[in-house]
Amino acid sequence: MQWIIFMLLLFISSMEMLTQNRWKKQASAGLLENCTGCVLCSEDNGCITCHHRLFLLIWRDGIRQYGMCVHTCPPGYFGVRGLEVNRCTKCRSPSCESCFSRDFCMKCKDKFYLYKGQCFRQCPPGTAAQPGTRECQETCEPGPWSEWSACTHESRTCGCKWGVETRVREVPEAAREEGTACPALQETRRCRMKKHCPG
Repeated sequence: MQWIIFMLLLFISSMEMLTQNRWKKQASAGLLENCTGCVLCSEDNGCITCHHRLFLLIWRDGIRQYGMCVHTCPPGYFGVRGLEVNRCTKCRSPSCESCFSRDFCMKCKDKFYLYKGQCFRQCPPGTAAQPGTRECQETCEPGPWSEWSACTHESRTCGCKWGVETRVREVPEAAREEGTACPALQETRRCRMKKHCPG
């Protein structure tokens, strides 16, 4: 009796292994639809596991979910490498075209401007829109102008009819960020000098 049960269990186990091997062969040979680059694939849902260099991209269509193995994640997604599986993860903001992480955008869609990893329809106060790069660049508010300097020509204050005088203004430390668009910080103008030097 035990011998019959043993043979029956062996037969069931063999049939299961045969079915699994046949399914794996079909998946690896790419016979199932949407299984390019897959290690494991479902006929209904596409890729379940990808080769270690590829990313698993999953999207929904109604209540169904589909998987696909890709070399690079499409716009609106970023790649996350993991121990078990590499995934394409969707950017949180719908106005983000490409992102570095879920909440840090690197490029915005049309009609949006990028500022500190976020997308805005209009640039925040204290920034100016840069149409070429579609980014918001910080502006700086310089301090007041200094008094005009002495009128000089080639470092001399006399002996010539015309010279130049200069005035400057400072930028607060908080506004000295790299890439900040500042207005002119120095101005020069012509001035009349003393014709004769003393002595």
